[in-house]
Amino acid sequence: MQKNSSASLSAGNFLSSSSVDVNAGVIIKNNYFDGLPVSRNHMRLFALIILAYFFEQLDNNNFAFVAPALIRSWGITMEDIAHITSLYFVGMTLGGLLGGVISDFIGRRKTFLASIVVFSVASIVNGLANDLTTFAISRAITGFGIFCMMVVSIAYISEMTPAESRGKWQNMTAGIGFLAMPLIGVIARIIVPISQDSWRWIFYLGGLGLIGFFLGLKYLKESPRWLVAKGRVAEAEQVVFELSGRQVDLSEAAKKVQPSENMKEVLVGMFSGSYIKRTAVLLVSFICLNVPGFVFMAWTPTLLQQKGFSLEQSLFASSLIILGAPIGCFLSSFVSDKGGRKIPIGVMALCWAGLALVYANLGNTLWLIIAVGMLMNAFNLGASFTLFSYVAESYPTKMRNTATGFHNAMGRLSVAGSQLMVPVIYAKFGFAGIFTTIAMLLTVASFAVLVFGDRTGGKSLEEVA
Repeated sequence: MQKNSSASLSAGNFLSSSSVDVNAGVIIKNNYFDGLPVSRNHMRLFALIILAYFFEQLDNNNFAFVAPALIRSWGITMEDIAHITSLYFVGMTLGGLLGGVISDFIGRRKTFLASIVVFSVASIVNGLANDLTTFAISRAITGFGIFCMMVVSIAYISEMTPAESRGKWQNMTAGIGFLAMPLIGVIARIIVPISQDSWRWIFYLGGLGLIGFFLGLKYLKESPRWLVAKGRVAEAEQVVFELSGRQVDLSEAAKKVQPSENMKEVLVGMFSGSYIKRTAVLLVSFICLNVPGFVFMAWTPTLLQQKGFSLEQSLFASSLIILGAPIGCFLSSFVSDKGGRKIPIGVMALCWAGLALVYANLGNTLWLIIAVGMLMNAFNLGASFTLFSYVAESYPTKMRNTATGFHNAMGRLSVAGSQLMVPVIYAKFGFAGIFTTIAMLLTVASFAVLVFGDRTGGKSLEEVA
C-alpha cells in the first residue's frame, strides 16, 4: 500500500474511503481488508485453513485408493463401490446445504470448527467398520463434515482477504493443503498392500484432523463482515485491527448492510430477480465441473485396474496423477484474479476438456496415462478453486455461505447421481466413453461462464453483491 495516498483504498469499494496515511495510525473508514497488505496474522489464519484442507483431502481421496483393496478383501463389486461413493456425495450435499445455512446464522468460525470434528471422528469410524453398511454410513458422515468445512472456508477466505488477491489466496491455501492428495497416494501404495486389513490405517490417519480443531479454538477469528451483518460492529473492527494492525471505523459500512434473520429470505434470495442470472450460470458451472472432476478422481484406480493394470500399478499411477491437483492450484493462483474471474475459469475448463478427449483414446502406456492425467487434474483443481472464489463473490454477506453451500451441494448431488452411471457407461462404451462424456460436460461449463458470467474479480465484495 502506498504511503500518504489520497486515493481510495480499494478501487471498487462500495463506500468512499478516507484519504489517510495508514502508517500514521489514522483510522480508516468503511474498509475491511481491501487495499491493505496481507499480514502475518492473516498468514496464521491461512495456515489453519491449510491444515484443515490437508486432512479434509486425506479423507476426501482415501477411498479411491482403498476401493480396490475392499474389492479384493471383502469381495464387493464395482456396483458396491458406486453406491458407497454415491452415499458419500449425498452426505456432502447435505453438508453443503446445512453448513452454508448454519454458518450464515451462527457464524463462520463455529461451523468451521464443528465440521472438522465431524469428518475427523467419522474417518476413524470408517477404519473400525466391519461391515458394508457401517462403512457406507460413516463414509457419508465423513462427506457431510468435509463439505460443511469446505463451503465455510470458501466464503471465509473471500471475506478475510483483500479484493485484489482473493483468488490468489483461495487457490494458494488449497494448493498447499492439497499436497495431501499425492501424499495419500504414496501412503496408500505403501500401506494398503501390506495385509488384508491394512487399509484401515488410511482412515485412522484422518482422525488427526482434530489437531486443526484444537488450534482453531485459540487462533481462528470470526469474519468481520459476518459480525457487521449481525450488528456487532465493535467486534468486527477489533478483528480487522488484530489481523491488519490498522484501526478501522465500520459504522458507515454497517448502515449499508441489510441484515436478515429471516431464514426464508436467506434461502431464496439467490433466486430473486437481482441474482437469478448469476445463480443459473453458477449452477450449470458447478454441475458440469464437479461431475467430471470427481468421476476422474474417484474412479481412476478402479478404471485403471479394469483397463488391465495391476493393483500396484493402479495405485502408483493414481498417486502421481493426483499430484496435478496442488500444482494446478498453485499455478492458477497467478491467473485467478485476472479476467474478472470468469475468463480463467472458462479457459481452464476448455483445456481440461481437450485433455479428456486425448485421455479417452490413450492406449496402455502407463507413463503417458500418468502425464496426461496429471495435466487433467491440474486444470481440474485450478478451475474448481477459481470457481469457488467466483461463487463467494457473487452474493451479499447475509446469504453468501447459504448460496455457496447451495451451489456446491448441487454440484455434489449431481456427482452422487453420476457415480451410479459410471458402471453403466463403462459397460456400454468403455474407458473412452467415460472421458468423452467428461469432455462434453466441461465444454458446457466453459460456454456458460464465458458467455453469460459476470466479472467479479478485483472488486470489493460489497460492490459485486
